[in-house]
Amino acid sequence: MPRVPRRYAIHLMLSGGQLQMVHFANLNDFQTWYGSVLTTAAPEAFVNVPINDMDSEYLVVRAGSVIGLRIEPEYASGEMDFDD
Repeated sequence: MPRVPRRYAIHLMLSGGQLQMVHFANLNDFQTWYGSVLTTAAPEAFVNVPINDMDSEYLVVRAGSVIGLRIEPEYASGEMDFDD
């Protein structure tokens, strides 16, 4: 049986050299956000990036400052996860 990720870590590489990690519950949620928010905004416009799986936390960046993405599936483990 194939393993199923419990969530996805999205690493945003920003133009100033910063690296920010955010989480999405599933790949479809990330693709929806990416397609409807990040790619449609003007490069100088501010966009909200959800920081966690919670609805009320956001990172605000300019759309044009995101120069790279790394998508990493996170699988459940036997250890406790203190990131949540």
